[in-house]
Amino acid sequence: MASQAIAAQAPFGAVNALREYNLASEIFTGIVTWYQKHKTREELMKLTDTQLDDIGLARKDLI
Repeated sequence: MASQAIAAQAPFGAVNALREYNLASEIFTGIVTWYQKHKTREELMKLTDTQLDDIGLARKDLI
């Protein structure tokens, strides 16, 4: 038996749709990551210098 390579082509526009989906996914992931970091910094800024020292951080680390 001989094996045969199948050269299937993607439907018209499928590659562009996948690229657009990947781009949108990366943008969404970036926004979610930024928001999580923003909220973390916001909560840490509410702590006193003593509390920050207890967890090994200084106020300058939050900037």
